[in-house]
Amino acid sequence: QVQLVESGGGLVQPGGSLRLSCAASGFTFSTYYMTWVRQAPGKGPEWVSGINTGGGTTKYADSVKGRFTISRDNAKNTLYLQMNSLKPEDTALYYCARTFSLTGWSGKIDHWGQGTQVTVSS
Repeated sequence: QVQLVESGGGLVQPGGSLRLSCAASGFTFSTYYMTWVRQAPGKGPEWVSGINTGGGTTKYADSVKGRFTISRDNAKNTLYLQMNSLKPEDTALYYCARTFSLTGWSGKIDHWGQGTQVTVSS
């Protein structure tokens, strides 16, 4: 069965960095678009970033553009999200997901991970 397992979240000070990882199994990872979606407390899901099968095309939400970098290693079946210059408003539960689209999330995702918490606070 499809499994997506995120890791790398934690508590970081404003301006700091974190690297999230998502280990995929149960499907041919290299043939699917992948995405990161986050959900802050009391808010709905927010699409963050998407990547195509080969990793050569990436998309970002305006809120993270220039600070976050999505990447993938198809040999390791792993998706990454490098997050730099973190802000308190980046605090959220971050989900890795398998998607049919490089952008957006609603109606476009067929499998979600369990999420990893990122907290940005001094």
